[in-house]
Amino acid sequence: MDMPQQRAEGAGPFTTRLTWQRPEGDTVVWESRPARRRGTLAVRSPGGTAVSTADAEALRRLRRLNGIASAAFVVGGALFALGAAVSQFGWGDTAESAVIYFAGGLFFNTGGYVSLLQVLNGPRHTPEGGGRLVTGAWKWWGYEPMRLDWLSTFVLFVGTLVFGINLLDSFLQGLTVQQANRLIWTPDVIGCLLFLLSGHLAFIEICHRPWPCLRSRSLGWWVVAVNQFGSVLFMGSALAAFTLPATGNLVDTGVANWGTLCGALCFSVGGVLQVFERP
Repeated sequence: MDMPQQRAEGAGPFTTRLTWQRPEGDTVVWESRPARRRGTLAVRSPGGTAVSTADAEALRRLRRLNGIASAAFVVGGALFALGAAVSQFGWGDTAESAVIYFAGGLFFNTGGYVSLLQVLNGPRHTPEGGGRLVTGAWKWWGYEPMRLDWLSTFVLFVGTLVFGINLLDSFLQGLTVQQANRLIWTPDVIGCLLFLLSGHLAFIEICHRPWPCLRSRSLGWWVVAVNQFGSVLFMGSALAAFTLPATGNLVDTGVANWGTLCGALCFSVGGVLQVFERP
């Protein structure tokens, strides 16, 4: 028997929460983030609210992907913070700092890609089947731009790749001021903008509206909020790292280093919180 859709919520063309009424009187609520992160649906009845979960294979898949992604962000953030500390406190030269940053960037690449895999391989809701969550075949790639969770994680992954360009170019020697700003600073700023956009889309997914909200009891909200704060700090760091043509110096080396250090630690903290956002 078909189960009619009662209400759809979200922003623009994106649906992030669906509510259906079962013939027997129960109400099924699908929310994008809990479904793809924890494999759960909420089932409300006169007797209270219960949780319906995906099959065992889907839950194992979600736990495995979540573990890899969270570990990648914890390690990547820690390495970025170390690279900034090496630069700020004079623990090593520029080349050593660049190597540490590059290693951290590889972990961020991994975390970004695995986050995309979480979306592609998470359980899908089936309204016509009573609101069940169904696990599909494994995918290494997919194009689903009308899904907000896919768009958010895709933008994040692209941001990590753009940061990779910045980190590779930082190994170049003998650059002029104009070349340094074009090859190193510009990808840095673009990567930061993509991180900020990804975080904003993640807020929309949780809040079901175009602007951020406060959901202090939601672990997912805290993961997104901490990471978004880290992205803001990264952007401040990037702006301070612009090389002034008149002097050949950065706008503010201290702000650049401390912004990177604190922003990276935010991503490490977000990775630790993400460990607990699992089935």
